[in-house]
Amino acid sequence: MITDLTEGKPSGLIIKFTLPMLASVIFQQLYTLADFIIAGKFVSLDALAAVGVAGMVTFLFMAFATGSNIGISVVVSQHFGAKDYEKTKTAVYTSLISMATLAAVFTVAGVLISSPLLDMMNTDSSIKAPALEYLNIYIFGLIFLFIYNTCNGAFSALGDSTTPFIFLAISSLSNIALDVVFVIFLDMGVAGVAWATFICQGFASVAALTALLLRLRRFEPGVKGRPFSFALFKETARLAVPSILQQSFVSVGNIMIMAKVNTFNNDFVAAYSSCIKLNTFVINCCMTVGNAVSSYSAQNIGAGELQRIKGGFRSGLVIGESVALLVMTVFMIFPKAVITLFLDTSRPELIQGAIAAGKNFIYIVTPFYVLMTLKIISDGVLRGAGAMLEFTAGTFTSLFLRVLFSYVLGTLIGENGIWWAISIGWVLPSAMSYIFYKTGTWKRKVKKRRPPDGSGDLNNQLM
Repeated sequence: MITDLTEGKPSGLIIKFTLPMLASVIFQQLYTLADFIIAGKFVSLDALAAVGVAGMVTFLFMAFATGSNIGISVVVSQHFGAKDYEKTKTAVYTSLISMATLAAVFTVAGVLISSPLLDMMNTDSSIKAPALEYLNIYIFGLIFLFIYNTCNGAFSALGDSTTPFIFLAISSLSNIALDVVFVIFLDMGVAGVAWATFICQGFASVAALTALLLRLRRFEPGVKGRPFSFALFKETARLAVPSILQQSFVSVGNIMIMAKVNTFNNDFVAAYSSCIKLNTFVINCCMTVGNAVSSYSAQNIGAGELQRIKGGFRSGLVIGESVALLVMTVFMIFPKAVITLFLDTSRPELIQGAIAAGKNFIYIVTPFYVLMTLKIISDGVLRGAGAMLEFTAGTFTSLFLRVLFSYVLGTLIGENGIWWAISIGWVLPSAMSYIFYKTGTWKRKVKKRRPPDGSGDLNNQLM
């Protein structure tokens, strides 16, 4: 269902819009967590580490998909909020063609760079072979990843968070079932995990694309969008490229950190792989709220309703912090249970090192989730306004601090230095993003034009 986010109480709109998106993220993360759980419990500790190392490379491809998603969502939201339905449809079609082309390029590139990247990360020989096997299968499914993210961004921009959730829920549950069949019953090892992801990601992509095209055809049927617009392509690229670069540098930073992590023993590599997956789960849940705030902000900016942004920010912050505090509490109370989700507990003497390292992650990192959430919600407004410089500045600062302190503290105090680097990397950037939001620097990015009712300059509404 297409939803106008420019009318109604901000808190109610964001809650209603966020819940299906949050459920989608939970289902999406469930199947990625299932990959780790099944690899760790039913294959080996090295298989868990291999999937984790391969994940650092897949994050690089995801960076382009999710970074583009941000630009697509903002452009479509702003034109939809302005009631310019011809440009809304054209922006979606243009994005689909652009992303399909980008996926083809990255499929070729992925085949060429996967093995060198694993070598750059100091990947142990016992881990490299299964990690490369996983990547060789995953890469040929990049077209599904890119198209699904494009559809997801378009649905979110149109105020529809329910449709992507339905497809993703079916895909995620199917992925878990195929993991069990391929790994436990057919004994396919790491390759079975990769094939399950490939098949189910393909289903979600095709289903989402079909639903989106049908939705656009039925919505305002008298308005026809063009297949491609270079003007809208440039408008989307202007917003997407900074996000792509930011996400890509984050992925490169993660690869650099993984290179440091791989200098420790395989127990810590397995613990790091598990904990980063947990960390990603929490971040993605909070990012979902941030994305809702972004779509809400973009639609209201397009409609000339800047006075509604503050209410959207506050509502998003309350929801995001509630999620962060809930997860932090569960992790703190049940640290061993959380860590052993990924480990074969039948021989506890073999996993004590991984459990100890995982507990340290929980005690050091999770208290900083409150700051992390503040940054994500502030970034939601900045992205919605198209203030990509401010958004990127905070994220690059976070990345730089995490990489720097991973090497400095990892050398000085060992494994715990990696955990402290993650925490330190959230402090200054959170303050930066909030200050950018609070001081209103993002208002300068809003185009100077009269709102639909002709009441005056958009930029004067918050003065």
